Amino acid sequence: MAPRSAPPGRPVGSATRGTTNPNRLRRMDRWIADAHGAALRRSADPVAVDLGYGAAPWTAVELLGRLRTACPGAQVVGVEIDPARVAAAKPYEREGLSFAHGGFEVPLGAGRRPALIRAANVLRQYDEAEVAAVWTRLCARLAPDGLLVEGTCDEIGRRHVWVALGPEGPRTVTFATRLGSLAAPSDLAERLPKALIHRNVPGEPVHAFLRDFDRAWAAAAPFASLGARQRWMRAVSALKGDWPLTDSPRRWRQGEVTVRWEALAPLGR
Repeated sequence: MAPRSAPPGRPVGSATRGTTNPNRLRRMDRWIADAHGAALRRSADPVAVDLGYGAAPWTAVELLGRLRTACPGAQVVGVEIDPARVAAAKPYEREGLSFAHGGFEVPLGAGRRPALIRAANVLRQYDEAEVAAVWTRLCARLAPDGLLVEGTCDEIGRRHVWVALGPEGPRTVTFATRLGSLAAPSDLAERLPKALIHRNVPGEPVHAFLRDFDRAWAAAAPFASLGARQRWMRAVSALKGDWPLTDSPRRWRQGEVTVRWEALAPLGR
């Protein structure tokens, strides 16, 4: 199914609820700065798009600050399909930060191609069948070394799951959480992105992964006396023998684990 169409010259997509909170996307932003910082520094035009930033511009403002810890020349363009939200954000513009009216066509003008597109909590309102076409459209807008990060988090940023995609398509899935709030890794299931959330059923890879993660978490219970971080790291280490993890204990310590997309991809994709 193609992305929701629009008349010629109008943005592609539909408005989100617009819900946003300061620091909601901090876990995603810090991962992006770490994973994609080198590519941003190599880019001749290190522009990032905060796609569908919502009713307030906080996430775009924060993204600029966090990216500049990795790439001092980074720029951010917040893109919103609701023109009233763009108008409300304009007073926050400054060097390196601007806001534009648009949707999945990602209007940057002058032939610019973004080094990063972040689409957080945007596709939750879409049908699962629409996701692949949106991904394809956004990936086609990326610079050759660009990255699309698409996923979902809770309202205050305690739990996130996101997919990272390059111009060629999906690469990895990252699970990230505030460890002190976690009862079991499967708590993250409610934040799976649209491409996976309806696949958390027996027989699907993502369900098997979360099942194994819960078992590893339970087996690591003796480490809880050392703190939730040590328990998480022990559980993630146990997963490494059966699942293709792409990160290291340095990221696990942050309450993260990243898995290759093909290991979790829905059956039949």
